[in-house]
Amino acid sequence: MRNYKSAVAAFLLTSGLGVGGLVAKEDVAASLLQDLAQAEDERAADRLERQVRQEWAKSGSASLDLLLKRGQDALDVDDVEAAMDHLTALTDHAPDFAEGWHALALVYYRADMFGPATDALERTLALNPQHFGALRGLGAILEQVDKPDLAYDAYSRVLTLRPHDSDVIEAMERLEGRVTGTSL
Repeated sequence: MRNYKSAVAAFLLTSGLGVGGLVAKEDVAASLLQDLAQAEDERAADRLERQVRQEWAKSGSASLDLLLKRGQDALDVDDVEAAMDHLTALTDHAPDFAEGWHALALVYYRADMFGPATDALERTLALNPQHFGALRGLGAILEQVDKPDLAYDAYSRVLTLRPHDSDVIEAMERLEGRVTGTSL
């Protein structure tokens, strides 16, 4: 029995699936998200958001991290086709990696493919319900396809996670009259 436990532990450690590592990663992200929700100003929120995104971008596999980076780099230079290739490969190989789906959603959005972008954002949120970037993207798409109530709801969920997001606050103000009606 002891050899079996040792073999399982060795497998988990060498495959990057060590239970302690996964828990530690989730604990770090959860702690940062808590700090982000309580940030006192936008500057602190921006710093915490970068740290959260860095944690979320860690797949646990160097090759998967490389696919994510290559996809993001391609998107940064507007090579949508290359970005889509890298990120589709990433989501094919790591369907439970939320950040891969979020990056793929950005590519679809950039290509004006709102249906696939929405699907990828929903996958992201199924895997990571606190992904404020996915909620923000979902809100933007819903606003563009003229679903102001749903967009407003998505944006309000962003603000529970990141209350200093000035773009989201502006979007909510823009939608408020359409969603809540105007009082006379």
